[in-house]
Amino acid sequence: MSSDFIVRRSLFKLTGRSLFKLTAWAGILVINLPGDRLFGEKISKNDAEETGILEMADDGLQWEKLIDGLRPLGDAMRKRVPERLQSDPQIMAESMRLLLSGVTRATNDALVGDRRHPMFVPELNISQNIFQPNADTIYRACLIEKGGTYIIRGDRGTVRMVILAQMGPDTLRTGKHHPLLGQIDFDTLTLDENDHFEVVISPERPEGYDGDWRQLDPLCEKFMVRVVSCDWGVEREPRFGIARLDVEEAKGRPSKEALNHAFGEIPGITGVCALAFPTHVEELRAEGHLNTLKIFDVSQMSGLSGQFYYEGAYELDDDEALITEVKVPKSYRYWSIILTNDIYETTDWYNNQASLNDKQGIVDTDGVFRTVISARDPGVHNWLDTSGYASGAIQGRWFEASEKPMPTIKKVKLADVSQHLPSDTKRVSPQERAIALRNRRLAAQMRIIW
Repeated sequence: MSSDFIVRRSLFKLTGRSLFKLTAWAGILVINLPGDRLFGEKISKNDAEETGILEMADDGLQWEKLIDGLRPLGDAMRKRVPERLQSDPQIMAESMRLLLSGVTRATNDALVGDRRHPMFVPELNISQNIFQPNADTIYRACLIEKGGTYIIRGDRGTVRMVILAQMGPDTLRTGKHHPLLGQIDFDTLTLDENDHFEVVISPERPEGYDGDWRQLDPLCEKFMVRVVSCDWGVEREPRFGIARLDVEEAKGRPSKEALNHAFGEIPGITGVCALAFPTHVEELRAEGHLNTLKIFDVSQMSGLSGQFYYEGAYELDDDEALITEVKVPKSYRYWSIILTNDIYETTDWYNNQASLNDKQGIVDTDGVFRTVISARDPGVHNWLDTSGYASGAIQGRWFEASEKPMPTIKKVKLADVSQHLPSDTKRVSPQERAIALRNRRLAAQMRIIW
């Protein structure tokens, strides 16, 4: 199956009267009832009793409807997890975490999302570990109305990169990947003496406005900002907000229709988020990319222009290690390497050294960046800790680099690692590692998720 998660098939059918059929189309879950009855409408008392579903109280509270909308996602996930992993209770418990991450992401928009009164909310991060977030990137997004006039104002900070992407249609609501409509690099904006900026994004430049302006794509319905930091806890995080220039009234009290619409989106968005990539690592293995690397093209999947990805699946015993080697490009704006587990969650980078970037990693004197990937600490600085996952994926990226080299990779015995590394490789004692991990945890938590 392609890594594109668009699925057009029945995932399961309940036994007995087969009252319900769960269908995934473009990742959005739809419940079909006999006689074209939509889920949530009244059904007969007999049907309700036989299926265990009670009629919902007609009092405006739609909690049961939400829960019943989420309920089929459990079975959908069971079928989405690769067959090789379905009998592993640990993996299945982790797939529950993936579902809850999807619920968390969907709930953010349901609670504060408003296209006329936009607000940036968390898109991907350590607690919304969906779509395999990059360890160095904080992702924030807001829903917007097509054709609106928006002002974004704030403090650029000192992080490596801040880039806003114009997106549409929204993958979370269509279940289908789309290329970016455009991107705005905050380094192209005018900063004052305090690194503050202001930019207007609209179809046309507002009359009389002579500040920074960028054109809004007519199809854009969502902004997503990537905040990339390499020296965590040292670089100053950006602060920014968004408002409409063409909407003057206060938001007021949301109507019951608006609330129910927002709550009604939660099951579909949760399904898209959670069911997107649990098969991705298995597909890499099936394609023969086990302990080898390949190019990963995300140009049609909301990837940034100027970014090049490589990835591959890994599998290691406790006494084995993978060594990656790559000549670092002469010039670059950013690079990193991360690990994921078997269902494509990014391995916990707050509490494990499961990622390295161009600031954290050490390039050897010959200009080669080498990592050792293993379950046990090999005693070298550039260790990537598999963190309890015997298998998963490796992914790296180069951004605006003069070259796009593909690392080599080889499997060796952990006891023999030193034989495959330069003599001047930086070594790390257990005490030094403990201090480094403690500092890493503290620095990661200094980043601003919301």
